[in-house]
Amino acid sequence: MKLYQYKKGCMTGLREKPFPIESHIQSLLEANLSQWLGLEFVRSEFYIKNKKIDTLAYDRDSHAFIIIEYKRGKNHSVIDQGFTYLSLMLENKANFVLAYNETLGRTLHSQTVDWSQTRLIFVSQHFTEYQKQAVNFKDIAIELYEIKRYEGAIITVQPIQKTAAASSIKPLAGKGKKLQRIASAITVYTEDHHTSNQSDSVVERYETYRDAILNLAEGIEIVPRKWYIAFKKENIICAIRLQKDVLKLWINLKKGALDDPKNLMQDVSGKGHLGNGDYELKVGDTQNLEYIMSLIKQAL
Repeated sequence: MKLYQYKKGCMTGLREKPFPIESHIQSLLEANLSQWLGLEFVRSEFYIKNKKIDTLAYDRDSHAFIIIEYKRGKNHSVIDQGFTYLSLMLENKANFVLAYNETLGRTLHSQTVDWSQTRLIFVSQHFTEYQKQAVNFKDIAIELYEIKRYEGAIITVQPIQKTAAASSIKPLAGKGKKLQRIASAITVYTEDHHTSNQSDSVVERYETYRDAILNLAEGIEIVPRKWYIAFKKENIICAIRLQKDVLKLWINLKKGALDDPKNLMQDVSGKGHLGNGDYELKVGDTQNLEYIMSLIKQAL
């Protein structure tokens, strides 16, 4: 991605200034995990079974641990290392829970962690095409992010998107016990997971709301979770769950922070619920689409 600075009617290309030491990348991202990915930082340089995990994080949205590794070589296999670390976590769950509780001074129980949502993220200044293709499966729990630094202290962190034609890794699972174990224990959810068994009318209604949300601002991402489909820009802004006849929608704002003159949204702050935030709405049509978008926009 080429970046430009616009000044006095002219566009000047910004030169890339690579990080001289990989540890600089780790320090930068660990200090900004919440802003970057909405994750909770747990521990740096976490050792387990003689293996070192660069960064251990926790996703409070999906109730799952996230491992972050910083690639230092273009020839290293992301797939082999990725499966090794994912397998290590699944075999040593208690160690990860203990690290969380000791570091953050909290009481997290293993049974409250959704181990099926475990993910591993690789961060590098550059990935080869071979590395990108190695993880180009729609249901693999390994993600790649390229980080670039430019003059003017400008940083970009871009996810490597999987292609639309990405296949499933499950047919390959029978070729190795480690892969088979991970494929059965970890689930990567997609939009298809939520829409495949729904009626055409509900799916069409979801697609209308999805497209309207994506048009609210540049850079909004679709993040399918176990129970709903979230929409994220730095942090989750709203989420939608497809049900038999309606959509259930949540806006990620705390009680009292939403300006809702029509009083469409229900305050669910005092009861357990899925999604983020304290506001919930059941949507059976598109009659109030524009107004609902004005409510969601407040969470941006």
